[in-house]
Amino acid sequence: MRTAEDGGGEPLDGARLAVSTAIEGSGEIAGAREVARSFLADVQALHGPALSGGARGVVPLVVSELVTNACKYAPGLCLLALEVVDGAIRISVWDSSATLPTVLEPDPGRIGQHGLEVVAALCESLTAEREPLGKRVTAIVAMA
Repeated sequence: MRTAEDGGGEPLDGARLAVSTAIEGSGEIAGAREVARSFLADVQALHGPALSGGARGVVPLVVSELVTNACKYAPGLCLLALEVVDGAIRISVWDSSATLPTVLEPDPGRIGQHGLEVVAALCESLTAEREPLGKRVTAIVAMA
């Protein structure tokens, strides 16, 4: 897994905090969650109480679900990016498949395929867009 980070400044002067990483296969999903936890520690250091305990639990879960789907349904690398934007955390995952994911209707009798359903329920928004190569799935999680 390769990562790149940038950030700095104080929360009131428009500080930008972001991290991105390339993931190769399902063996690196735990590493993606660790990148998310490390990112959240940096966010906590910059933004303090603005980051809720709920966000600290939701972000790694959302990262895990989105990266798992990318590894499962698209060949090759996927790219994870996390960024603080307008008081929220934007999580985006790019993969090489142009097929957009579908959030299935709740069905307690269904075994499996509840990941995006859970993500959609926990996030302020969940979008998927085709790109020239592949697609990008983006989730927004409130910091407060």
